[in-house]
Amino acid sequence: MTNPYLDPARVRAALRALDVRPSRELGQNFLIDPAALAAIADAAYLTPDDTVLEVGPGLGVLTWELLCRAGRVISVELDKRLAERLAQEFATEPRFTLVQGDILRHAPGELLGIAQAEPGADTLPAPTAATPSFSYKVVANLPYQITSAALRHFLEAAVKPTLIVVLVQWEVAERICAAPGDLSVLAHSVQLYAAPEIVARVPAASFFPAPAVDSAILRLRVRPSPAADIPPDALMKLIKAGFLQARKKLANALPTGLASMRIQLPKAQALAALEAAGVDPNRRAETLTLQEWVRLYHALYASGTSDTPHE
Repeated sequence: MTNPYLDPARVRAALRALDVRPSRELGQNFLIDPAALAAIADAAYLTPDDTVLEVGPGLGVLTWELLCRAGRVISVELDKRLAERLAQEFATEPRFTLVQGDILRHAPGELLGIAQAEPGADTLPAPTAATPSFSYKVVANLPYQITSAALRHFLEAAVKPTLIVVLVQWEVAERICAAPGDLSVLAHSVQLYAAPEIVARVPAASFFPAPAVDSAILRLRVRPSPAADIPPDALMKLIKAGFLQARKKLANALPTGLASMRIQLPKAQALAALEAAGVDPNRRAETLTLQEWVRLYHALYASGTSDTPHE
């Protein structure tokens, strides 16, 4: 059966009926390319046993595809007008749950709690409700302006997905998947929790209205535990300090970056820690691997510095 939400004429008519002008602020670009839609769903390896959490379903084009493949779909839509339409469009589908709200304000565990409720439930469980034990996947055409925040929201959640497949800006996907030499705070913040890969490029013409840039299907295979033996917040604090003045050599960038966080690190101690970690002090932050940052953190902590990044 052909996805009825792919027809550009239907998309325009639905938007007119709702008096919705696609908002750049809300990142409202509606997918109208069947090949791209199939590629997104294929990348998630969906089965009837899967529960999927979708962000920004819009008019329901991806929602429809997900319901064809997964056992349960929970969609979170910020725009009230679009949410009302979605509720009507999928009113007879017992495997579909809609939450009108901001994904960044709802913990995944709470949303999964709805999936265990009676069909049609439209309220979140109490914050003290037991966290569901089953796994889930995230599949979404993410609004561009919340890409980084949304990924952190899921990767740092108490209940993490096993797999994330999202449409993001091409340049953002490249940054997330970068190798040493081109690494960034964003790349480390994702790679700490997941192994990222670009599945396919999606041209701007695949959307209505067409955005200014191409997109990418980004797949994140979430790790069972972070790729570091120290608290992620502490490690990311050190990494951010190193990148605060990324063009500087680490011997200078680290003391300056940590000082901006009110952590004092004399240059001599920075040099000693870099040497202990086996990192050339003349290198720059974008060249360090995640494991080199881990070694540097341990070297700083072991050095007896009174004000280390873990504080």
